[in-house]
Amino acid sequence: MNTTLDNELIETVFERPRTLTETPTHYCPGCGHGIIHRLVAEAIDDLGLREKTIAVTSIGCSVFAYDYFDLDAIEAPHGRAPAVATAIKRCDPTRNIFTYQGDGDLAAIGTAEIVHAAARGENITVIFVNNAIYGMTGGQLAPTTPLGIRTTSTPGGRESGLSGYPFRISEMLATLEGVAYIARYSTHSPAQVLKAKRAIKLAFEVQQAKLGLSLVEVLSSCPINWGVNPKDSLDWIVKNMLPIFPLGEIKITEKVKGLLGEK
Repeated sequence: MNTTLDNELIETVFERPRTLTETPTHYCPGCGHGIIHRLVAEAIDDLGLREKTIAVTSIGCSVFAYDYFDLDAIEAPHGRAPAVATAIKRCDPTRNIFTYQGDGDLAAIGTAEIVHAAARGENITVIFVNNAIYGMTGGQLAPTTPLGIRTTSTPGGRESGLSGYPFRISEMLATLEGVAYIARYSTHSPAQVLKAKRAIKLAFEVQQAKLGLSLVEVLSSCPINWGVNPKDSLDWIVKNMLPIFPLGEIKITEKVKGLLGEK
């Protein structure tokens, strides 16, 4: 888009994606949800999918995600987004369906839902935001919380003997044949944000090609519940999350590789 100012032509190189609304954010300072919302919106815009997309939002900090996306959306009961998405996709396979879920929603309350959707190879896309803690309900231990990290429900730090080990949901789902593509990236650096966008876009393309379930896990910050400032929360991701949750493509089937080769 170009505009004229004082007889000079000025080119607009950055603007709000069409799929994002102008709603003021309700997220805490330093939260990664806003970044991830934009990445999803940009991917949808790039692929021209807005008019055919339906979002299924979760319970958690992203409970109002539908306010930020200018498209049809449905709120699912806690953890049940994959089941709701499955129903919509089976009723109308022409739709582009994605769920937007946090780690408490997907990896705890909704573990069975995502496992069985993946096992069935449902042709949906899952955006999995992992901030290693329950954000909305008070900062309790999540399945993804690293060992030693203090939460409101583990004030002495997470102990494996009491609370088990962190749950690597993406690696587990990658073992299921119905899954076509899984990747994990982060919001702690611009380079990682760009990689996350490319992965999200590819995940939607996988769905359009009817190759099976696609999931992109994005590591995100939660400064308030981690007890750090927004700047230090980026270092928190690097120090505490990357050793447990390695970044990159976790599963990419030969059919997805073929899809990439066609471009």
